[in-house]
Amino acid sequence: MIKEIWDQIVNNQDTRQNLSRLRQELKGARGREQAVSCMAGAEERLIGLLQDEDAKVRKNAALLMGELGKKEYLEPLFQAYRAEQQMFVKSSYLIAIKNFDYRNYLEYFKGRLNELSEVEAPPENLKHITEEIRQLSSMILTIEGVKSHVFTGSEDVYDIILLTNRNFPEVTMKELLDLEPEAKAKIFNAGIMARVTGLDWMDKIRTYQDLLFVVKGMRTCPMDAGQAAEIIVKSQLLDFLARNHNGGLPFYFRVELKSRMELDKRSAFAKKLSSQIERLSDRKLINTTSNYEFEIRLIENKEGGFNILLKLYTLKDRRFSYRKEVVPTSIKAVNAALAVKLTEKYRKEDAQVLDPFCGVGTMLIERHKAVKANTMYGVDIQEEAILKSRKNTEAAGQIIHYINRDFFEFKHEYLFDEIITDLPFSIGRKTEEEIKSLYQSFFASAGHFLKPDGIMVLYSRNGEYVRKMSVENGFAVVDVFEISLKEGSYVFVLKRK
Repeated sequence: MIKEIWDQIVNNQDTRQNLSRLRQELKGARGREQAVSCMAGAEERLIGLLQDEDAKVRKNAALLMGELGKKEYLEPLFQAYRAEQQMFVKSSYLIAIKNFDYRNYLEYFKGRLNELSEVEAPPENLKHITEEIRQLSSMILTIEGVKSHVFTGSEDVYDIILLTNRNFPEVTMKELLDLEPEAKAKIFNAGIMARVTGLDWMDKIRTYQDLLFVVKGMRTCPMDAGQAAEIIVKSQLLDFLARNHNGGLPFYFRVELKSRMELDKRSAFAKKLSSQIERLSDRKLINTTSNYEFEIRLIENKEGGFNILLKLYTLKDRRFSYRKEVVPTSIKAVNAALAVKLTEKYRKEDAQVLDPFCGVGTMLIERHKAVKANTMYGVDIQEEAILKSRKNTEAAGQIIHYINRDFFEFKHEYLFDEIITDLPFSIGRKTEEEIKSLYQSFFASAGHFLKPDGIMVLYSRNGEYVRKMSVENGFAVVDVFEISLKEGSYVFVLKRK
């Protein structure tokens, strides 16, 4: 098929359509290899299409050359890019050139970017110029990298949002006010809004999911990319960034859209907004898909617009930095911390603690961070999980004994004060019937490891099994906390009847 299409291109038959068809064929297995073979010795024919009178032929030829990636195409692509008069084609040359080592042309691209940034684009060309700027900016960043800033703030007054578990914002609120009694804080549907002086508390509170900043003049915007960009650039964003970081301009950002828009519309909006922010800020703010320093998060509100918040990646969240390793079934670290916090009144110091399904160790590590335990054991049937749990525990500076064994074959010479675990759930190869059987075995065995006055703290996504099987095996549910109705996840506290 590839040879037939190429022969038709050579014979000037439906050139535009055949270039598109050939590009599609390249996506198949060995497509590129076959195309390179068919075109060997006739590369000049493809290069010649960059001079075709049909702009769409030039565009498709350029993109095809980029996908083929033969180094002899680079110089013709660059010269064609310089000569191209049709604005909608120019970014296609850049997309193609990205596939080559283009560093020898970098100074030209930087000059072109400066030229475009200063031009007053007519409405009919604004979209195409914006796209060319986006491609040039990306290419320059790929070669030169991001000159990262270091966060130097923390003593300022900040308006913040702490996103929390929706069922337990008061837990985080209490922790915040205990550490920062002068904070002005209130609960809202997604967490806590607060005005704080300094950020020294942020690594001491383990129950919030995310820390976001509210920037003056940048609280809300309409669902229009152009107007949103204008509000963002005219706000105190640049002043906020400069005040809290060392070094000069530019700063590098990404846009995150939380909206009910369809995916393609959401992507188009974010792309347009990012380009407009770059243009209106005179590239003091530069969009990049990697190594970004902050995120502009737009969250659709009830009024049909967006609330705008700022997430700083220069401000490191070190609360769970010990967790270097995970497996697909690993509990979220913040959920483990919340489970431990919610059940703290049942916990005692210097307890002997067992986790029968320890995974990568998160529950045990968080348990020890909250209230110092004595001896802790983690058991897991997966060798990979045990190896990873040891790395995480070492990073946390703790001592936990991990054993690679099926819990139902585990034996121990003394009883434990506490069992704490994230119970397995149906995922991958595990069926619901297998999970039910595991719960039955667990409750039949657990009592043999627990002191008469011991407790069990169970994180479960199968609450009905816990309620039924715990009673059948001599346990009483003394407390229960709904973590997520959507996920069906709960934390149970059990004692012997």
